[in-house]
Amino acid sequence: MRLNKYISETGVCSRREADKWIEAGRVTCNGEPAALGTKVAQGDEVRIDGDLIGHKKKSVYIALNKPVGIICTTESHIEDNIIDHIGFPERIFPVGRLDRDSEGLILLTNNGDIVNEILRSENNHEKEYWVTVDRPITDLALRMLSQGVKIMGEITKPSKVMRVDDQSFRIILTQGLNRQIRRMCSALGYKAQRLRRVRIMTIHLGDLASGQWRHLTPAELSGFLPSQARKDAAGTPSDH
Repeated sequence: MRLNKYISETGVCSRREADKWIEAGRVTCNGEPAALGTKVAQGDEVRIDGDLIGHKKKSVYIALNKPVGIICTTESHIEDNIIDHIGFPERIFPVGRLDRDSEGLILLTNNGDIVNEILRSENNHEKEYWVTVDRPITDLALRMLSQGVKIMGEITKPSKVMRVDDQSFRIILTQGLNRQIRRMCSALGYKAQRLRRVRIMTIHLGDLASGQWRHLTPAELSGFLPSQARKDAAGTPSDH
């Protein structure tokens, strides 16, 4: 098994972060400095910053209703970070992010392998948001949002847009550019006053209260995990 995969499967970090640690010289294998591409066999001793890491942990998959003000970072020195907010007993990290001023559904896991599967735009995984803007939004603006808006030098992918009321709409995206919806609204002369994510793929926010979290159900996991990985997932559905 490749070293970065081995590290990610212990729940320490994602594969990408593992590669950075390897390049920085923080990882050893059997007492020798590791290199990108190092293979790990059964019985090999892998250490990060001198600390031995163990075998693969049970995979954890959590849905959180992130409140406004919580920051999607694992950096413990940053106030209001998402990890301290949840207080989960094992190391987990968010899949993607919602900016500080946004709220709603975000997933967290200790499975670094699944992060790219969910985030990779070419997989066309849907993410649905409820957006309220600062003034009545026209039908023309909604059509423009659905067809694509130029932000950061590129045209956004077509999206599904549905009016909710005079100043609110739902939008379903299959890409995740930085502050995409806020930038799209701004490009058309609107300010997003409230932005709430209500769905990721087949995982719905539902009636999960703000600030609360729960384990994903087997049915939800089936949308993006192979059957064996679903069996390996830890936890039972419950609210926190």
